[in-house]
Amino acid sequence: MFLDFFYELRGQGVPVGLNEWLTLMNAMGKGLHGSSLRRFYNLSRACLVKSETFFDAFDRAFLKTFEGVEGMLDIESEVLQWLEDPKPFEGLTDEQREMLERLSHDELMQKFLETLAEQDERHDGGGRWVGTGGRSPFGHGGEHPTGIRVGGPGKSRSAMKVAEERSYQDYRTDQTLDLRQTKVALRRLRQLTRSGSDSELDLDETIDETCRNAGEIELVFRPEKRNDVRLLLLMDVGGTMDPYYEPVSRLLTALHEERGLREFKAYYFHNCPYELLGTNARLLRSEAIATGDLFRKYGERWKVMIVGDAAMHPAELLEPYGNIDPRRTTETTGVDWLQRITNHFQRTVWLNPDPPKDWDLSHTCRVIQRLFPMYHLSPDGLGGAVQALVGARVSH
Repeated sequence: MFLDFFYELRGQGVPVGLNEWLTLMNAMGKGLHGSSLRRFYNLSRACLVKSETFFDAFDRAFLKTFEGVEGMLDIESEVLQWLEDPKPFEGLTDEQREMLERLSHDELMQKFLETLAEQDERHDGGGRWVGTGGRSPFGHGGEHPTGIRVGGPGKSRSAMKVAEERSYQDYRTDQTLDLRQTKVALRRLRQLTRSGSDSELDLDETIDETCRNAGEIELVFRPEKRNDVRLLLLMDVGGTMDPYYEPVSRLLTALHEERGLREFKAYYFHNCPYELLGTNARLLRSEAIATGDLFRKYGERWKVMIVGDAAMHPAELLEPYGNIDPRRTTETTGVDWLQRITNHFQRTVWLNPDPPKDWDLSHTCRVIQRLFPMYHLSPDGLGGAVQALVGARVSH
């Protein structure tokens, strides 16, 4: 089976060599894979994949090779089975919606854990248990103004928390198609200034000096023109940003290939930047940078471009401990972190992939528009955002 896995990886285009494979075998020999298929997945990906660009191909090879291998059954998988094939929900009347209790973060989590401990079977259409298609604050496919989504896709963007491991996909940096318009818009990021040592021949001044010296050649040199723009890109990933994977990947690819930039760095977040920013879409603490360190590492002259739909539960943006992932909550609100970003950096913009006509429908989007000049993630919108970064200052 393991040799099948090796050849399947090669077949999917993952550049796995003997050195990587022997590293995995040595790690397994030391028992680092444990007795869990999930731990073996994490170990093998760490040993065999050299770039996040190949994560998708690795996942396809892993699934094809080990599909059907049973892992350890736990309460989470049982609950997720209850939540499959949700029953349709008719929706709430205005009166019913007003009657639903809005719980605080702590009360909501406590009630969720108590409910999960008591529940022993599937429920649909109710108002108490973890289920689908009802008024319960726990589950999915129904409606509750403040609840915890368990399983299923996000739809109304009203969940206060999500009770599952958040796993997102890195935006690609190897996109080669449909990049022309994006690259044309990004050319305006080039602000050429002369800096460094005098290494370039100044022909006009050389001629002038030679004439002043009665024909005796006097060579005049000047510093080269170099782009002085340093750009910081912060990207919302996962959830409601999944439909925009391709345009954001095109933007990231174009920026990686924009040789005119003096420096470029990219980080990930989900819904709103909090105290940590991910260096990749996994958003692991061990691979993250503290947002406070971001301010110390990157000076105020760095230009900041944030990409996200700016749509989330208001608590995520406006309340302490608002992070949708209950394992990552902190007291500082999301809007405070955004305010610190716009206060620290001189030039900041927000690119929103949602249609502009929908922006006013989201309370959080309206709040963010008061902090950042917002542009649509399109060639025209990108052109406006670039002009705001390098041209005349735009008031927030």
